[in-house]
Amino acid sequence: METSIIIAGFGGQGVLFAGQLLAYAGMDAGKNVTWIPSYGPEMRGGTANCTVIISDQPIGAPIVAQPDVAVVLNQPSFDKYVNLVKPGGLLLVNSSLVTSVCGRDDIQTAYIAANTLAEEAGNVKLLNMALLGALLARRPILTLEQLEQSLVNHVGASKAHLLELNKQVLQRGYSCQ
Repeated sequence: METSIIIAGFGGQGVLFAGQLLAYAGMDAGKNVTWIPSYGPEMRGGTANCTVIISDQPIGAPIVAQPDVAVVLNQPSFDKYVNLVKPGGLLLVNSSLVTSVCGRDDIQTAYIAANTLAEEAGNVKLLNMALLGALLARRPILTLEQLEQSLVNHVGASKAHLLELNKQVLQRGYSCQ
């Protein structure tokens, strides 16, 4: 099975890290993966997105025109990707920042107050983890435990103090229905 995921938002929201973490977790689980980041020249606040493909089989091409899943962290990303999600796919929306409602009935849409979940846990910057947790609850391409172990395996020493908090926010997002 192959799943293509686009994660999009502003720079500084952890878009690229979320995609990279998914890719690492997929690799650690023995799957084939691709991760392609894309970002504007701004250090913070510019556009950022990444494409991740996780597959049990070799991946033919890393380019995705219609993703199976789009995780949108802000309004411009919602506007750009809402109509690109493949029929039968999933649109995960950070409802803390996105005010629009998806009018499509051929995809599953979940509205997660990611900023709020992360802030309640103690650090709003971990909003990306809330959305990754929500993603795995709806599309079990990996287990929550695999993603948590990938955090342990791949987060650098300078961010090690945030491991437990990252796990808490992942679990909060996973539990959010």
